[in-house]
Amino acid sequence: MQASLPTAAPLSGVRVLDLTRLLPGPLAAQHLADLGADVIKVEDLGAGDYANPAVRALVNHNKRAIRIDLKQAAGVDALLRLVRTADVLLEGFRPGVMARLGLGYELLCEANPRIVVCSLSGWGQTGPLRELPGHDLNYAALAGVTDQMAGLSNLPIADLLGGTMGAVMGTLAALFDAARTGRGRWVDIAMADSVLAHAVLPLAALHQHGRVPRPGEGTLTGALACYGLYTTADGRQIAVGALERKFWDAMCATLGRPELAPLHRSGNAATEARLRTELAALFATQPLAHWAELFADAPACVTPVLRLDETLAHPHFQARGMVVAGDPPQLGCAVKMSGFVPAAPRPAPQPGEHTDAVLAEAGLAAADIAALRASGAVG
Repeated sequence: MQASLPTAAPLSGVRVLDLTRLLPGPLAAQHLADLGADVIKVEDLGAGDYANPAVRALVNHNKRAIRIDLKQAAGVDALLRLVRTADVLLEGFRPGVMARLGLGYELLCEANPRIVVCSLSGWGQTGPLRELPGHDLNYAALAGVTDQMAGLSNLPIADLLGGTMGAVMGTLAALFDAARTGRGRWVDIAMADSVLAHAVLPLAALHQHGRVPRPGEGTLTGALACYGLYTTADGRQIAVGALERKFWDAMCATLGRPELAPLHRSGNAATEARLRTELAALFATQPLAHWAELFADAPACVTPVLRLDETLAHPHFQARGMVVAGDPPQLGCAVKMSGFVPAAPRPAPQPGEHTDAVLAEAGLAAADIAALRASGAVG
């Protein structure tokens, strides 16, 4: 990437009201904050964002926090004051809840025609399942994605790669359009939709063969000896991703087994099974550290399967700025671009930590803020 002097963050001057809780929405808002947006986390005066404290700390940095009781008319009025100077409102309530609170899209537009409202939910704002509860596993299951996975994952792909990234994409697109037209949009992001939209490889197989391969039958799920996980002598795993012949040849040469090179992607199930058995026996002769060192500089697409603590210590991710020291340590911003160096993240705020400051910025006098506090409308 061509070097250039740091300038303003790309989303500097953009204000986001984050009404979400738990994981997908807060992380989407944090991605916007990492890119320079002023994100204000809005919580109620009860449980607020009841995410696990460790998770909360990791998905709410670089934000400010305010507490508002949206079940009180005065609380709704306070939020509408904030909407007037905001660019984005991100919410994750069940469909229809915002309207029942007196904060439907039409009312938000009346307060600010340029506002981008992103509603993030499991099934979307429309459709027969719109009010059905669910979790990541349910969204991925109904979207045909769980069927393609070998088991459960601690990386909830429907929540994060579906909901979080879908919300970021939709919000940025609507923001770009609002800058041109002066009119915001209502962005409807369903986690089930977003994960389904990326099921392109099983869909390609369905189009090509008339069926979706079962796990273990597909190119990326175990049918090929050149693409898979192998257990090492110490019970760890090594990842072999030598799909292309040049990488396979490099792997065979590095292993000292050039006679295996002609067997690459043989097209014969029995040959693949025999080759997989040979590789399994070979990788089982040495511990992971041996194989990691052997393939460290080999152009073979062979890498160790690391634990997260090992990943955080890896020099590549350290060099890429993906590990930020702190208490607790944070993950860095994955978006790199010229003229922008992310600042060190501020810790996740305490609930209501910036209530007075945010309301004052919205034009409320100190006496008005005190009255709102006294009534329990804010905290």
